[in-house]
Amino acid sequence: MRSDRGQSAPLGLKIAAGCGLLFLHLPILLIFVYAFTTEEKSFVWPPPGLTTQWFAVTWNRPDVWQALSLSVRVAAISTAIALILGTLCSAAVSRTKFFGRETISLLVILPIALPGIITGIALRSAFALADIPFSFWTIVLGHATFCVVVVYNNAVARFRRTSGSMIEASMDLGADGFQTFRHVVLPNIATALLAGGMLAFALSFDEVIVTTFTAGQQQTLPIWMLEELIRPRQRPVTNVVAMVVMLVTLLPILFAYYLTRDGDQIAGSGK
Repeated sequence: MRSDRGQSAPLGLKIAAGCGLLFLHLPILLIFVYAFTTEEKSFVWPPPGLTTQWFAVTWNRPDVWQALSLSVRVAAISTAIALILGTLCSAAVSRTKFFGRETISLLVILPIALPGIITGIALRSAFALADIPFSFWTIVLGHATFCVVVVYNNAVARFRRTSGSMIEASMDLGADGFQTFRHVVLPNIATALLAGGMLAFALSFDEVIVTTFTAGQQQTLPIWMLEELIRPRQRPVTNVVAMVVMLVTLLPILFAYYLTRDGDQIAGSGK
């Protein structure tokens, strides 16, 4: 039988794919261009001139640093919470059988399937009923709701691709539960946890909708950007910050893809 693996794609399909990529990425390229424009108040095309002065202006804006610091701290703590809870949930669902297991799995995944505005309203109502003032920790709790899902999805998939015979062999050789987890389970799921943590950090770092309902008067970097677009002071500064946000979120996503692209084989299946 003739294999189609080496055949080239039709020209029309290549053109369609190129047009699709251009449609997706042209607006991003415009953000990079307008980060260098000499025009301060409005966006005009073509830019009247190019300059790098806005990078220095952005560097010296304290409000940018405050928003960036808050976003990084929220993302880091939300990711840490997600790694702990997501790993525990995935281990319970994939390695044990109990009544309501599939229901619990659905409830864990549900927050990321719901529209962000519903999650935000629900959290805001819960904080109001519990008389919890809006603070740094309310933002963290809001972000952790969907960060847990990302870690859970990565970890549960890796757990299911890890042979149970490895764990049984470890226990037969006298290892306790902690030793088995440390020396057998963790090395097999480490890349999945790292990838899930990076994706969770990226999602938390650029989250807007849930943050709007849980932040109160605080401004994360995406909220700061949104307000700068509504009431602009120096438009190119917003584009410079947008470049930074894209790089901060793109690099973890690419690295997470690199770590998980070969994760379709069952660890220990040949032993």
